[in-house]
Amino acid sequence: MFFDLLKSIILGIVEGITEFLPISSTGHLIIVNQWISFDADFTKLFDIVIQLGAILSVVVFFWNRLWPFGKDKEKNKEIWSVWSKTIVGVLPAIVIGALLANKIEEKFFNPLTVAVMLIVGGIVLICLESRKKEATINSIKAIGYKTALGIGLIQCLAMIPGTSRSAATIIGAMLLGASRVVAAEFSFFLAIPTMVAASAYSLLKYKSHITGAETAILAVGFVVSFFVALAVIKFFMNYIQKHSFKNFGIYRIALGALVLLLFAIGLVK
Repeated sequence: MFFDLLKSIILGIVEGITEFLPISSTGHLIIVNQWISFDADFTKLFDIVIQLGAILSVVVFFWNRLWPFGKDKEKNKEIWSVWSKTIVGVLPAIVIGALLANKIEEKFFNPLTVAVMLIVGGIVLICLESRKKEATINSIKAIGYKTALGIGLIQCLAMIPGTSRSAATIIGAMLLGASRVVAAEFSFFLAIPTMVAASAYSLLKYKSHITGAETAILAVGFVVSFFVALAVIKFFMNYIQKHSFKNFGIYRIALGALVLLLFAIGLVK
């Protein structure tokens, strides 16, 4: 039981750190699960629960930007507008996910795919930040419905593990004219319905009888993921005020290369 709780803490930390950074949480979990994991069915359920912990951290951090029932009617109107654009942005993932989720999981959930997509995403981030192009969208309010839908379509690339939902939405938003900060903020907002929908689907798929010991393991992972993700969101939003995404791109390329090396020598299967 002690070692299971320790695994829960480690995996919760990994999820909390990687979920909202453009470095692929699913990719990291697939890699870490090579050495630290539970049995197959419980691992899938556990990954969903700790992801929900990370989602809750977004809601808590951006509460004042997300709660549309305050006293300021004008602000409430703006928040409803953001929510409606967020829903438009998540529709492509819901539709395409419902059609292709099982095939994608069967074909692409492996360390080799993760490594390749980490490298490709890293190169794209570096190239994107090397452009000399001024942003035309400098606030969430300025994102139009057509742009939100376009970001949502690009987000669907994140169904391939190693791509990163955060990286896909940030890249999509910046390609469509959003500033670095706006791209990151919309990525967080878009994460809420996207991840809730994906988690609900997975919970229905992998639901099973859970023992008392397993409940404790899930609870620990959930709490660890929540607090680590909350700290990471605060760090990330401060970081991008002064820095580009190039360092994340370099990290992705280095990690992808390491995974390919470990795969080649047989340490990752």
